[in-house]
Amino acid sequence: MIVFPVENHRNREDGSLVYPVYSRRSGGLSIGINLFPDKKVCPFDCPYCEIFPFTTTAKFVVDTLKGELTDVVNNAQRRAVPIRDICFSGNGEPTLSPHFEKALEAARDIQKKAAPEAKLVAITCGAGLLRDEIFSCLQNATASYGLDVWLKLDAGGEAWYRAINRSAIPFDKLIAKIKEFVRRSPATLQTMLCSIGGTLPSDAEEAAWNHLALELAETGNVRQFQLYGKARPSAEDPFAEAAPVSYLEKRAKTLQETLAHGGVEAPVSIYL
Repeated sequence: MIVFPVENHRNREDGSLVYPVYSRRSGGLSIGINLFPDKKVCPFDCPYCEIFPFTTTAKFVVDTLKGELTDVVNNAQRRAVPIRDICFSGNGEPTLSPHFEKALEAARDIQKKAAPEAKLVAITCGAGLLRDEIFSCLQNATASYGLDVWLKLDAGGEAWYRAINRSAIPFDKLIAKIKEFVRRSPATLQTMLCSIGGTLPSDAEEAAWNHLALELAETGNVRQFQLYGKARPSAEDPFAEAAPVSYLEKRAKTLQETLAHGGVEAPVSIYL
């Protein structure tokens, strides 16, 4: 189990398409790609989300992305700063952007030529998996050049899903697609652990989440479980609040015990 400290806050609400940051989960410099510079676009409404309401007149243009990404990569290399990854995240769900596939192709070309040591990462709530073309795009990218898909898995049951993700996407439908994807392709599973309305996940929710995590790990395609705490301000503070470090440690321990009992090995990391 690896623990990383938080050392930065991200600011993506100024219209930027590319933003270099120190990422606690990447463990170093991550170059973020933002496909929604004008407003937040996401089918989830998580109360812990760090993206505040905003609007700009900025527009996403693939050629602009290419120029900004090349400049940021070159600047990091001039400063001899190792690039850990190039990451699709930004102000919403990247796979729902009409530019996602072309942007992914452009980022891959630059990563391959200018930063081959960096991973290419797509952070997603999984909503795009409901679209066949995005499911295939992500699957093909993981197989052909090792795209690391970080899939959100905040809840093991519908009640907590409604509280922490507040999405209109049916829980069972989303989980079925996540299971299908992980059966076919490797993925990293990321889980936010925080309190909502002063309440942490119940024991029943924890047990359901552990059961789901084990089922996914049994495929052999889970690269890592990322358990991370709330470390940045959100628009709904204090409705969503950070959980005690002891709680994150407890959840990591029970997950490890569940995996061990099921005869499965998968890395488990905590990010405070």
